Amino acid sequence: MIQYEQTLYFYLLLLIPVLALGYTLFTLWKKRVQQSLASAAMLAHIAPERSFFKGWAKQVLLWLGLAFICFGLVNPQIGTELETVKREGVDLVFAIDVSKSMLAEDIAPNRLEKAKRLASELINQLVSDRVGIIAYASSAIPHLPITTDYAAARMFLTSLDTNMISSQGTAISAATRLAETYFDDENQTNRVVCIISDGEDHGKDALMAAKQAAAEGITFFTVVVGTEKGSVIPIKQGNAVSYKKDAAGEVVITKSDFEQMKSIAEETDGLFLEGNNTEAVVTAIIDRLKEMDKQEFEAKQFVKFKDQFQWFLGIGLFLIVLDLFLFYRKTQWLKKLNLFHDA
Repeated sequence: MIQYEQTLYFYLLLLIPVLALGYTLFTLWKKRVQQSLASAAMLAHIAPERSFFKGWAKQVLLWLGLAFICFGLVNPQIGTELETVKREGVDLVFAIDVSKSMLAEDIAPNRLEKAKRLASELINQLVSDRVGIIAYASSAIPHLPITTDYAAARMFLTSLDTNMISSQGTAISAATRLAETYFDDENQTNRVVCIISDGEDHGKDALMAAKQAAAEGITFFTVVVGTEKGSVIPIKQGNAVSYKKDAAGEVVITKSDFEQMKSIAEETDGLFLEGNNTEAVVTAIIDRLKEMDKQEFEAKQFVKFKDQFQWFLGIGLFLIVLDLFLFYRKTQWLKKLNLFHDA
C-alpha cells in the first residue's frame, strides 16, 4: 500500500511537458537558423564534435531529475514500521447535567452551553490523559467511553442536549454510581470524576454515593454553573418562548446549589469551583491533575507508513548533477561504436 503526504506537489510535474515542448521548439528554430546560414556539410566542418544525441540526453536527464524531485516533495509513504508509544496520565470522566434546569440563562449563553464549553476547554489542555463523558438528569447514561481520542470527545460534547433523557429531574447519585463502573483499568490509581452541574439534586443520597465512590479511589471535581439567585427555565418552540411552570401554574425559578456541590468535593478530597470564569476553572483543574501521579495505562505498537522521499530526492539530484557533467561533445569510444549513427 502506498500513500502520498503532500499531493499538491504533483502539479509541479506539469512543468516537464512544458519544458519538453519549449526545448523541441527551440531545437527546430535553431536548426532552421543554422540551415539559413550554412549548409549541413559546412556546419559539420565547423563543429565536428558536436553531438545531436547528447543535447537530447542532457534534457531527458534534467526532466527525469525534476520528476524524481517532485515525487520526493510529495513524499510517497510505502510499507510500514512499528512504533511503541507509552502514555501516562489520569482517567478523567465528565459527568454533565442535561436536565431542563440547565437551560436557565443566568450564565451566558445558558448553563448547559457553559458546561460544554468548560469541558471542551479542559480537553484542549490535556496531553495524555484519558477522558469519558456521562450525561445525567433523573438517570445517567454513558455518552462516551474512556478514550484518548480528544477529537471524538469534543464531537460528543457538542451533541449533549436536554432531550437525551426523557425522565426529568436531577440525580447526581445516578451519575456517581455509573462513574464507579466507568473506569476500565483497575491499575489506574488516579481516577477523577468532574461533575459540571447547577447543583440541583432531586435525589437524597448524592453525598453518600460520592463517599462510596471515593472509597474506591475516585476523586471528585465539582464545577457549579449558574447563580444562587437563579433564573427561569425558557422552553423554546420555534420562535415562541415560554417558561417552565410547576403543578400550581407558577413559573419555576431554578437556583444553583453551591453547598451541595461543595460538600461532594470536600468529602472526597476533591476540588470545588465556580464555573463563571472558564479560564480560572481550566487552570485550577489542570494544575491539580499535574500534581497527581501519572499511571502508565497504555503501551501499544502503532503501525505507520514509512517515508520514502529521500530515495526520490537522491536519484533526482544525481540525475541533475549527471546532466551538468554531460557535455555536448561526442564521446570518442561511443563515436567508434557508432551505436546511434551519430554522424
